[in-house]
Amino acid sequence: MVRVAKRALRAKSAEGSNHLTVQVVRPSDWARVEALFGANGACGGCWCMWARLPRGGKLWEDSKGEPNKRALRELVRGGEVHALLAFDGEQAVGWCALGPRADFPRLERVRAARSEWDADTWSVVCFYMPAKQRGKGVASALLDAAIVHAREHGARALEGYPVRAADPTQQLPAAFAWTGVVAMFEARGFERRSPPGARELWTLELGAKRAKPAKRARKGRA
Repeated sequence: MVRVAKRALRAKSAEGSNHLTVQVVRPSDWARVEALFGANGACGGCWCMWARLPRGGKLWEDSKGEPNKRALRELVRGGEVHALLAFDGEQAVGWCALGPRADFPRLERVRAARSEWDADTWSVVCFYMPAKQRGKGVASALLDAAIVHAREHGARALEGYPVRAADPTQQLPAAFAWTGVVAMFEARGFERRSPPGARELWTLELGAKRAKPAKRARKGRA
């Protein structure tokens, strides 16, 4: 089961005008997730399951909508998902999914996401904010909290797969920016590990190591 942080992860929006609270998703939070995602399941019936399925094609088409919703509901209620919710007061305004890279088999089919990863590599795979909440620093606050959450859970490295607009003067449509944008990762010390392109691999070395079990005292010693 995912260990839930006892404290909320607090972050200030990029604009500095709002204070957001970011909280680890708990099994009891399903109703909040469902309300945030709405009837569309965040986008086109995805319900944040795109990276969790092993492939696209017919499997993905058959999973969109209600099957994806059921799958995410089971993960949330079972405490089997690493995710964050951003709140403005009592209102949920954003979602971020992350976790060990092994939890996201679809990444193996994404050319830009190929890397020499191991069991201590984590991935940030999804951001979602309703249209009226975009541009307020919610995604940045979620990424800040994701870094803290991954480090607290022993991640050695955190990967992101942001997108870059072909024309830097143009803003990417939200439908294409659900993995975040390059500037957001770059500002937090992530380094690009793939060739420049529409989607890129960026990594932040966290340096975290899993705690070693305590050594047993030898017999005959005080």
